[in-house]
Amino acid sequence: MLSLLVPAHAQQAAKDLKTTRDIKVISSAGARALADACTAWAEQNKQIVAIAILDWGGNLIESHAMEGAPMNAIDTALLKAKSALRWRRPTSETNKMVRSGENLAPTFMHDFPQPGALPIMVDGQVIGAIGVSGADGEKCARAAIDAVFKGSAR
Repeated sequence: MLSLLVPAHAQQAAKDLKTTRDIKVISSAGARALADACTAWAEQNKQIVAIAILDWGGNLIESHAMEGAPMNAIDTALLKAKSALRWRRPTSETNKMVRSGENLAPTFMHDFPQPGALPIMVDGQVIGAIGVSGADGEKCARAAIDAVFKGSAR
């Protein structure tokens, strides 16, 4: 009976409808490797950092604070990572948007648009974010992403 009521083109569209999609998810091992790579970069550059790594849904997968990091450093790294994930851009770019007055939304959305975090993109999909508190956070994050994903992420 339904086929009589629904036009043929609508029936075909329903058959062609893709109701699910495949997504990449950062693994625990991948997150640990990012934290290790960022720590190694920081040690090499004589910096002390704290790191927070989130999956695509904003769940904390890994965190690490180097010895000597301030008490609030992991919290700061986590806030930065959440901002990079939400806005799907480096927090330094979000910071520039806020400072210029171009977009003030991050300030009232409880984001922390301070430089130091990057979204992790693989094959055009955001699979997570890495936030780094202390020193050259975005450089540390970039070095870690490049080391772990060997150029397949941006």
